[in-house]
Amino acid sequence: MKDIQNEKDTRNVYIQKVGIKDFDIPLHIIRKDNSNQLVNAKARVSVSLPENYKGTHMSRFIEILNEWQSQDIIGSDLKKYIHGITNKLSAKSGEMFFEFKYFIDKTAPVSGLKAKMCYNCSFKSIISDCNTPNESYKFVLGVKVPVTTLCPCSKEISDYGAHNQRAIVSVNISYDENQHIWLEDLIKDVEECSSCSIYPLLKREDEKFVTERAYNNPKFVEDVLRDVVIKLRNNPIIKEFEIDCESIESIHNHSAWAYQKESK
Repeated sequence: MKDIQNEKDTRNVYIQKVGIKDFDIPLHIIRKDNSNQLVNAKARVSVSLPENYKGTHMSRFIEILNEWQSQDIIGSDLKKYIHGITNKLSAKSGEMFFEFKYFIDKTAPVSGLKAKMCYNCSFKSIISDCNTPNESYKFVLGVKVPVTTLCPCSKEISDYGAHNQRAIVSVNISYDENQHIWLEDLIKDVEECSSCSIYPLLKREDEKFVTERAYNNPKFVEDVLRDVVIKLRNNPIIKEFEIDCESIESIHNHSAWAYQKESK
């Protein structure tokens, strides 16, 4: 049967990324306690395509993903998988990205009641100059953590009360492939930098606690960002990080926003 993808192309355009996206796949993510969590992930996988090839073989992406979807995975495992894809498609570079919802048991601060808290997380694996002396690999672990912020200015100028709101702190970190940082630990680090953590289940005594906790710990979006920056700077494993902090304001028709990206 004729293989159109392998035909020559004469337009002299090297394609940097070509592949599949929004592919639903079950993944078994290894948890910090060595159990695993089955998640439904959205996958985006791509490779480079030399200028002389008409197209890549899309079906091979699915074949390779299906080969290991039942295996237990931590982020740093992805190097062997992206290597397998680039080798099978004779590509110089490749990228693999998964985004998924990850659940962690969270205990209410006073009542002690437990419920599952959902966090949007991601794994990204990037390889370039594959199978050459210049080969480079990068893994990026991503989390989006909802937290509470309480405005220091509002607290200072008001006779009583202060406005508070939910903020989303998005963090992406890179570290050596021989090291590992657990999602649970990264999420906890971010939550500790907020006015107060958010909980999935609160009784009245818990609501009192979190309200007072935020009031006694007011933070601008800049404060949250700076505190996260310091934590990540002080982690010797992390080589590069990117932080996006958006406070969804409760008394304004806009968000307050802060961003930082650093390499060590």
